[in-house]
Amino acid sequence: MCWVSGAAGPAIRPGELQERSGRGSRLLVSLSNSSASLLLLSVLVAAPTGLGMEVMAPATINALNGSSVKLSCTFNSCYKVENKQFSLNWTYQECRNCSEELFLQFRMKIMNKQLDRFGNRVEFTGNPTKYDVSFTLKNVQLEDEGTYNCYVLNPPDRHRGHASISLKVLTKEPPKHDSTVAVIVGASVGGFLAVVILVLMVVKCVRRKKQQRLNTDDQKTEEEGKTDGEGNPDEGTK
Repeated sequence: MCWVSGAAGPAIRPGELQERSGRGSRLLVSLSNSSASLLLLSVLVAAPTGLGMEVMAPATINALNGSSVKLSCTFNSCYKVENKQFSLNWTYQECRNCSEELFLQFRMKIMNKQLDRFGNRVEFTGNPTKYDVSFTLKNVQLEDEGTYNCYVLNPPDRHRGHASISLKVLTKEPPKHDSTVAVIVGASVGGFLAVVILVLMVVKCVRRKKQQRLNTDDQKTEEEGKTDGEGNPDEGTK
């Protein structure tokens, strides 16, 4: 709110000025209180009733054709899971722009939709009370590749959590990385460094002993020179 001074208008008596000033102060205080109330109200309305739900699942899972694979999905919630309120949907999406197909659902209990695509190959292996809603897909086929969506809602959480898994079906096992070569190379490098360090230590010790011998020989030479000088005083006068 701005107060403009110097505006044209009728003359104001001192008493009237004081009265208007008092009304202005009360108005400013009233507006300040109203602003504070509105701010507090907006914070209370915007504040969530609990922390948001978080659903977690691996982004990609590789499965060998003909094997069984567990598609893991877990969630965090501030509230205890109640079967009467908890809900779960597992959907399959063949491609990015394809529609989602519901094949597994939890409403009071687990319900397997048994799509023609999966038949009876889907088995719920999770435990909602332990915040685990995973399932196992048996006898994986090449046609099972796609995106699997996990939707979880656990009231009083208001927002539904979601996670996606991209399933890749392999026709043969991926080659295992042989660590033998790495171990051999590491051992060779370590052994070489140990030999180098040992050689350097030996060289250093030899040099130190050689230097000590030189210092000892020099000291003996100086002592012999002093002895000769003190023992033949007449040779210097001849």
